[in-house]
Amino acid sequence: MVKKLVWICLAVIVVAVLAVLVLFSRASISSNRVAYDNVLVPQSLLSKLSVPNSLSNNIGIGTASYRVVSNVNGNLLTLNNKPEVLYMGAEYCPFCAAERWSMIIALSRFGTFSNLHFMTSSATDYSPSTPTFTFYNSTYTSNYISFVSVEQTTNQPSGNGYKSLQTPNTSQYNLMSQYDGGGSIPFVLFGNKSVLVGATYDPYSVLDSYNWSTITDSLSNASTVQAQSIIGSANLITTKICQMDNNTPSSVCSQSYVKEIERLT
Repeated sequence: MVKKLVWICLAVIVVAVLAVLVLFSRASISSNRVAYDNVLVPQSLLSKLSVPNSLSNNIGIGTASYRVVSNVNGNLLTLNNKPEVLYMGAEYCPFCAAERWSMIIALSRFGTFSNLHFMTSSATDYSPSTPTFTFYNSTYTSNYISFVSVEQTTNQPSGNGYKSLQTPNTSQYNLMSQYDGGGSIPFVLFGNKSVLVGATYDPYSVLDSYNWSTITDSLSNASTVQAQSIIGSANLITTKICQMDNNTPSSVCSQSYVKEIERLT
């Protein structure tokens, strides 16, 4: 009986030590990630987010949830005579952090980003310090669509919330209220023809314990959870953009994953 109690105590101690080591490890990872906040993303990493069509067609929808996307039938939202993708989120938000990965891949199929910076989600929220990017102060150019981003707060605490960053204008606020009464983010409106509310995959299970380099490297292998989630979501977003801009360019919108996802959504 005594020996049994000794073994039980030893087992409890081992479990406790392992738990502490895991916590310290995650704290170290989180600290290292935060050091990259607002650092300019190098072109070498951005180039890895250019996913070959063959890989995208292989993955299709992957494990991304299309149920957070709904079709709507408003008047086409445009900017500079091009259909507009409107994103509203915040730097603290772990679900926005996850979705930005997919948005950058999808939007890069239609145009070019510049001045993107690294960012992490809140260190005290769900999936703390999720590695991501910020659209704040970035530039996007495209011959096919316009992209408008509103990062409403930083990831830095202020009182009972986070420091303000960008304020939506009246039109943006009204659109979000119309389709997202609960104010959930991320909120992405595709030309007023479809809307995404929330994330298409879980940031914790896909991005926790990884950094930007390991995530981008994992995207080249269709069997990884990152590729299935991030590229699957990017393919969903791409399909919604194709549906709002008359399926242009054909080099993007004629891909088999677009046709597959159109049947689902």
